[in-house]
Amino acid sequence: MRRGRRGMAIAATAVLVAAGWLVAVRCSGGDRPAAVPPPAQHTTAPAVTTTVVPPPAEAPAVSPFTGLPAPPAPVLAVKIDNVRRARPQLGLTAADLVYVEPVEGGLSRLVAVFASRLPPAVGPVRSARESDLELLGQFGTPALGYSGAAPELLPKLAAARVVNVSPAQARQAYYREPGRRAPHNLFARPAELLAAAPAASLAAGIGLRFGEAAAGGVPTEHESTGYPAAAWAFDWSAAEGRWLVGVDGAPLLAAEGGRLGASTVVLQSVVVRPSGISDVLGNASPFAQTIGSGPALVLRDGARFAAQWSRPSADAGTVFTLPGGQPCPFARGPIWVVLVPAAG
Repeated sequence: MRRGRRGMAIAATAVLVAAGWLVAVRCSGGDRPAAVPPPAQHTTAPAVTTTVVPPPAEAPAVSPFTGLPAPPAPVLAVKIDNVRRARPQLGLTAADLVYVEPVEGGLSRLVAVFASRLPPAVGPVRSARESDLELLGQFGTPALGYSGAAPELLPKLAAARVVNVSPAQARQAYYREPGRRAPHNLFARPAELLAAAPAASLAAGIGLRFGEAAAGGVPTEHESTGYPAAAWAFDWSAAEGRWLVGVDGAPLLAAEGGRLGASTVVLQSVVVRPSGISDVLGNASPFAQTIGSGPALVLRDGARFAAQWSRPSADAGTVFTLPGGQPCPFARGPIWVVLVPAAG
């Protein structure tokens, strides 16, 4: 009986406590129950994905003389003989540029410019002319290989912006070729010429532009020009994609094999005047003036383009433009430039 009353008392107490809690809730929050904070949510930060972007690949170096890929290299110019007994010449297949100059007696001589590639040997090497000094000024400070020069020219050679590597400065780089007669048997090793010219400048732009052919070219397969005692011809070979060089009515062959040719040929009209220096026979040495401006004919891709050349100063490059004033683009590859005496 006591246990029953005790249980009833406990139950009654629980009811009263519950009732008190309910009253307290109603008094504190009005008719709505108190807000219960939501359980804490544990979030995981999203993983950060790091994308490593590689640096852009460097474009390969391009020769300013051919428009083809080539590492930076010093410039070497070599004077090359071109009379009949000097042919075939050696090493010209590796030249970036070949200039054809007028010399005494209406003959021609070559200036081969190397930077992209060096042949093992080049020649026959002949003497320098005053025209060379003005022409090469646009190449910075190139090394110049030559066999000798007239006494009157030696002071100008010493003062010119070239590194002289004639036999007087680099005898070990030259040798005589057996089977050829002097003076057409002097040859040089270009690598040794450059080794003797550590101050030779790296190849830099001389104003040439390369790219697709401009509109307006006149199709042609043959062009010719020359001097009183040297006839030059250029024939387009679609199969080889280049102009094949001929001189004095015959193909100009390379001693290392094959025929010489170029992707672009320029017939550059220049003023030619006596230089004031004569050869041992008394013939006046002509001076081809390559500073100034004048007309030119640019041959590429089986077509010819009328152009204008301009070079305002000795250290400036030669710019070729079309009649509208826009640059005249050359085909990528070796270039031959013939300095043609201007009419009149």
